[in-house]
Order: sequence, then C-alpha cells, then structure tokens
Amino acid sequence: MGRITRNIIITIVVLGLLFLVAKPKLEFLFESQSAPVNPAFSGGFKLPVSARIIKPQRLDNKIKVIGSIIANESLELKTEVDGLITEINFIEGQEVEKGQLLISLRDDELRAQLDKLGHNRNLYREIEARQRRLLEKDAISQEEYDIALNTLNTTVSDIKVVESQLIKTKIYAPFDGIIGLRYVSMGSYVTPSTIIANFYNIDQAKIDFAIPGRYSQQVKVGDHIKFTIESSPEPFNGKVYAIEPKIDPATRTLKIRAICPNPQGKLLPGQFAKIEFILNTIENAIMAPTEAVVPELTGHKVYIKKNGKVESASVKIGIRTETELEITSGLNPEDTLITSGILQVRPGSEVEITSYN
Repeated sequence: MGRITRNIIITIVVLGLLFLVAKPKLEFLFESQSAPVNPAFSGGFKLPVSARIIKPQRLDNKIKVIGSIIANESLELKTEVDGLITEINFIEGQEVEKGQLLISLRDDELRAQLDKLGHNRNLYREIEARQRRLLEKDAISQEEYDIALNTLNTTVSDIKVVESQLIKTKIYAPFDGIIGLRYVSMGSYVTPSTIIANFYNIDQAKIDFAIPGRYSQQVKVGDHIKFTIESSPEPFNGKVYAIEPKIDPATRTLKIRAICPNPQGKLLPGQFAKIEFILNTIENAIMAPTEAVVPELTGHKVYIKKNGKVESASVKIGIRTETELEITSGLNPEDTLITSGILQVRPGSEVEITSYN
C-alpha cells in the first residue's frame, strides 16, 4: 500500500470520528432552530412591568449619626477646705433648690477666731477714735494716729479672712437640680479631692454629636434635629445652639451641641442618641427608586414609557436616601418611569404596566 493511499485512509477515519462526536450537537442545533418561537420574545408580546408617575416631592437632605446625652448642668460636690462633716442636709436622689445648704463641716475653731477678732476690732475702733480726737487737737503726731488706724484696718481684714474660711465649711446648691449617690457619711473627714456626691440639672438635656467636616458649611445655630434613645422609641426634637469653631484634625469631624426640653426626665446623661440631622430641604425634588436607575460608564440612565414604547433617558443624580435617588436632570414631572424588568426592557420595545408604585 502506497504512502498516499495510507494517508487517505487515515484522514477518512479521523473525519468519521469527528462526525460521530459532533453529531449530537448538530442534532440539538437543528432541533432548536425548528422549535416554535417563545411568545415572550415575539413581536406581539408586551413585557409586564411596574412603573411610577413622577411627582415632585419634599426631600430632606439628612445624615444619621450617633451622639450622647449630657446634663444641662453637672458637677462633683467637693469642699474647698479640709474638715470633718457635721451635717448632711440632703437625701440621695432628692431634688434641691439653688442656695439650699447641703453639707456643713466642723467650724468651731474658726468661729472662736472670729469671736476673738471681733473683740479686738471693737477695742481698736475705740483707740482709733480717741487718737483721731487727739490728733485734731494736735495732742499727738500724725504717725501715732496712722498706727492706730492701721491696727484697726488690719483687724477688720483678718475678720474678713476668717469669714471667708467659714463660708468654705458650707456647701450650697449652685443651681436647681438632683443629688446623685452619696459617697461620704456623717463624721467623715474630707479634703478638696473627696467626691461627696454628683449633682445634676436635667430640666433640659444637651446632645453632643459630630458630623463629617464636609458638611460644615451646611450647619448653623438654630437648626433642628430629631433623635431617639435606646430605652424608648419615642422621637425627640432638639435644636442646635453651639458649634465648635474647628474641625477635629484626628477625626475630620465637626462637633455640635443641641438642646432639648426634658420636663419628664426621660433623657438621662450618658445615654446614646441616634440622630437624624437635616442639612437642608428641597421642596420639589424628583425621586426615583434606586433599582430603576442603571449605572453606565458615562453616568446613569432610566427607562420611561412614552407614546406606548420604551425610551431610555440619561439622568444626573443628587442626594441618595436609603431606597431612592434624587434625579437632578433627565426626568420631568408626569413622566412614566419604569421601575421593574429593567434588565429585559429595551428602547423601542412595548411594555404593559401592571402596577404603579
């Protein structure tokens, strides 16, 4: 058998094997081509979709942050001097009024000093009066009178020093508020570093929070906030009254403080607050569901139904909420926006709107 004949036989065998392998795929292809056309892709089929009639609406441009509740006023009750507690004139958790006596320290030694100085003052006052009369008669020198007057004035000053020390043995409520837990007992020896109790005013609650620095030009004193706390789903309303005039370089945030009436005492210092802060309000915003906006390399587009057929429209987006996007251009009021079946619709195709949302 010649080489040419052998090569021909080998070629025929290889082609036969390839045919056997490809035969099932060829049969499937011919069956697919001869199968009836799915009506879903035929020219007379209308894809069922949902849609929305575009209506301008109010849009609050807001951000959500976490803050904390602090007291309107708060302090640690401490003494200015060392001493032994002789009176405790409050009950833990009690409401007290401004000026009410809370704590007294032992003061008998100071009162004895004050009594002694009082007697000296009376004596030196009489001496000064006599010396003044003698000076008027030129019976003594000016220097002798000045010594008597200086002794009187020094004694009066010493009395004022002791009186100020006596005042420091009493602690009075600096404002209306509530006394917290007590950390000392009757007879305790305290120093200026000893915490006697905590004292709060919570008639109003302050809310501290921070927002990203990029929003610093959109916040001002008088702006309103809404917030909730962990212990209650009830929403509260507050008002911004102070803004830190500096961006925190570590966090790049702007610190803000708001205030809220707290007549029932529901807001307690230390609570977390979930805050919604409204930066600005757009009265006639055009909104679209997030799933209806299709991202592209050059921007975004939506599909609308116009004259019975689908058209695509390039749009620009603005503020993003949890479920919707603001459309700043490309959509107009009363447009019929397609909100479902976005992957199936094509420009020029016909759709059937089954629901509006």
